[in-house]
Amino acid sequence: MVLVNKKILSGGITMLVVGGIILVYLNSAVPVGQSGMTEEEILDLMVKEQENQDMNTLAGILFGVGFLLVLISFGARRNKDSTKKIEKKPAE
Repeated sequence: MVLVNKKILSGGITMLVVGGIILVYLNSAVPVGQSGMTEEEILDLMVKEQENQDMNTLAGILFGVGFLLVLISFGARRNKDSTKKIEKKPAE
């Protein structure tokens, strides 16, 4: 039997899926230039390329954190004593 923290595992899998979907979308929607573009169009293209690269980096970070959460979930153990509260009686 493998000890798995299901909350961390489900959160990690969710982050993996969302990060993967964003990465696939961003890689399919890469801005493309054309020959004979004006200076304004070139600057606009450069801004769009930088935004795409930045979003790609953020999606990669999301994917990586999700992967780490999945790995951590296999080593996380629940503390059985955390549900019990011990009340101390005042000394009389």
